[in-house]
Amino acid sequence: MGVSRLDKFYRRLLLTKLFIGGWGKPEDLKRIFQFRKLIGNREKCKSLVPENYPVYINKTEDHADCQIHDGFFMSPLEHLVSGILPPEAIKARFQFIVPKRWKKNRPVCIHLAGTGDHFFWRRRTLMARPMIKEAGMASLLLENPYYILLRSSLKNVSDLFVMGGALILESTVLLRWLEREGYWPLGMTGISMGGYMASLAVTNWPKPIPLIPCLSWSTASSVFTTGVLSKAVNWTELEKQYAINSVYEEEIIKLLEYCGADSFKMSPEHIKNIDSLEHLLGLSGVEAEAGRGLLFGGGPEENRAGDRMDQLLSSSVNSHGMSLETPTKNTLHGRKSDSPRCCRPSLHRESISFMKGVMDECTHMANFSVPVDTGLIIVVQAKEDAYIPRTGVLSLHEIWPGCEVRYLNGGHISAYLFKQNVFRQAIYDAFDRFCLKYPNLH
Repeated sequence: MGVSRLDKFYRRLLLTKLFIGGWGKPEDLKRIFQFRKLIGNREKCKSLVPENYPVYINKTEDHADCQIHDGFFMSPLEHLVSGILPPEAIKARFQFIVPKRWKKNRPVCIHLAGTGDHFFWRRRTLMARPMIKEAGMASLLLENPYYILLRSSLKNVSDLFVMGGALILESTVLLRWLEREGYWPLGMTGISMGGYMASLAVTNWPKPIPLIPCLSWSTASSVFTTGVLSKAVNWTELEKQYAINSVYEEEIIKLLEYCGADSFKMSPEHIKNIDSLEHLLGLSGVEAEAGRGLLFGGGPEENRAGDRMDQLLSSSVNSHGMSLETPTKNTLHGRKSDSPRCCRPSLHRESISFMKGVMDECTHMANFSVPVDTGLIIVVQAKEDAYIPRTGVLSLHEIWPGCEVRYLNGGHISAYLFKQNVFRQAIYDAFDRFCLKYPNLH
């Protein structure tokens, strides 16, 4: 299956760069990786968020069909990993849109925000208000950390992982609050990055719950290494920091635990999803051919190219594609060289591999507990999604046996613009499935 031309075109219209600040502080990465080991195990997390965690409503607006409540609470992540959140993100904010007339039960779906989905208006307009009209279903819209007051976005790679940790805990706070308030059934959804975050949150919830991730998949690593968003990543800054600070290569790599079937390697099919392999690798000629063999694997031709690359590259690579050399010493034809780490021709390839490693560590669903009932999961995916590559990574079918995947024609952008009704229908279906299966679970 090809990728959407509209996805590629739309990406070219956007001039924003991702991760302009670089990887983030090594100390922050170490702390969040350590926390991921805890949050990835549902049994260990039962007492992380107190049952009666305080939640506050500070404003209510009355509308013809609903009431809109603005609320807030302190993010539990600040208590558990102190100082990891920026000051403006310590207070979590949400909007709760409640119908004036319930049609059946008092269902609430929590919507997590996609990339760039600042504040609440987009989710409120495209999803929450229609869901009140169509199904009498309430929606709770949680604002992403770093998106507070429209001021901020993800400056560092580590910010994405901090956001994930915060949203897992904040979703737990809200689900428990909604339970205390008597709402039922409860479910979670999100589009694009919001779908990833909703999936992460549900892996930590100790009860059966409907989950509807739209336009997301099993890991974010492919998004930033082979999808169209990889072109927006500030590789220059990432490579510079990776070269200058040996802690990424020598210490942080050792903290990466995910070693699944798709760990630290990318499929040859990914080549079809990018305009130019040479552009991605920052190589040309025989180096690009060799890079294809080393990075993507393949047959004899690729292996011969890889042999030639061994003579071109100034650092050796282990089985995970990571450099094993010391910070200042490189090996070339068996001889020691004093050339700076930042000058080695393999640097871009190593940075991509490191990006895949850290992304898989913190976002790969196989690194988290399997949701309690995968039969309540309905995934909605676009067949030609250029933002969320599915080739070469474990499918959600493999990680969550029993989940349902619904495919839409077209790509990421067209699905977002024209298929919101399909997303809503998947939500209704998942909630109906839950009510039939667990009519007394409240």
